[in-house]
Amino acid sequence: MPVIRQLGQLAELACDDKDVYLRYSRGPEADAQRASRDYESGLELPGLSVIPLTPPAWWSRPVPDWLARQVCKYVQLADGEPDRHAWVLSGRKVGLGPDQEPLLADPRPVAMLSDAVLEQARRHYQERFDVGRDSRG
Repeated sequence: MPVIRQLGQLAELACDDKDVYLRYSRGPEADAQRASRDYESGLELPGLSVIPLTPPAWWSRPVPDWLARQVCKYVQLADGEPDRHAWVLSGRKVGLGPDQEPLLADPRPVAMLSDAVLEQARRHYQERFDVGRDSRG
């Protein structure tokens, strides 16, 4: 599987004709063995829980901004877990999970994200966003 080493490479992938998603897990082989689960209810989900990488139509900022935000909002899922990796996939959207995240069936691995691109996304996110600000002001 190809490895994405630069945020610009990820931007090219996200702007392709097909929707792509991000997942933090033990990888495609491990995910092929079991479905995602809603841990609070104990229910098995009908697909893999993923993070959208393709910017929505309303996003008017540069694509790398969207990607840095998406990568960083969920990077804690892999922090401190050496066997968990960030990888890009496509698939058939079959619903929404409990946090309104897309659920994918028939996942197709596209690429892995290198540690370097994760660090680049962290720096970009810190530089371009008011990190931690919410509706409370």
